[in-house]
Amino acid sequence: MNPSINLSKMLIRQTRNFAKATWSPFLSSCLFSSTSSPPSPTHLVPGAAADVADVTGANDLVYIDPPVSSSVKPLITPTLLQPRVVVYDGVCHLCHGGVKWIIGVDKYSKIKFCCLQSKAAEPYLRLCGLDREDVLRRFLFVEGPESYHQASTAALKVLSYLPLPYSALSSLLIIPSPLRDAAYDYVAKRRYDWFGKSEDCLVLQEKELLERFIDRDEMMMH
Repeated sequence: MNPSINLSKMLIRQTRNFAKATWSPFLSSCLFSSTSSPPSPTHLVPGAAADVADVTGANDLVYIDPPVSSSVKPLITPTLLQPRVVVYDGVCHLCHGGVKWIIGVDKYSKIKFCCLQSKAAEPYLRLCGLDREDVLRRFLFVEGPESYHQASTAALKVLSYLPLPYSALSSLLIIPSPLRDAAYDYVAKRRYDWFGKSEDCLVLQEKELLERFIDRDEMMMH
């Protein structure tokens, strides 16, 4: 047989093999991606269904799922928390007045609240590595799973979520925090003497405000 014919057949065979190896996986992936059904949603937070009742949408969720190591136990178990939560001293008259004011001007209901004295506050404290005494000194604003603030920074961050002109006050964040917190701490240490305190969380006296509290079910049991 003519050597040139054998060479031609060999080249054709190699060309076919190359095309088959190159295009078959591509066509197969296109076929399966276009005909298979979309994956089912993953259950992100096992056992958290009872906590979802007061959540209005996906943007109102913070999924906390700390990494698990074989040698280090997670600080908190996987749970369902909400963002933009103010944890404050619920028996302080000054603090309660501030909460009422925020509720009055926050027409889009971006900010939620939780009394420090409630059990619902505990996961937020664990998330931030704080105890109740820390928050008694300086209130806490949990903006998200990896973002929380205290004292004057917390107050200005809360203002940033309110409508104008109040949100413009958040520009005061440019002032160094030691100066801002010095003024905050001065008032915080004297707030009971100047404004008074109650035995129980003051929101119990104005239950129409409970709609904005993540611990409202707990409060309603009182």
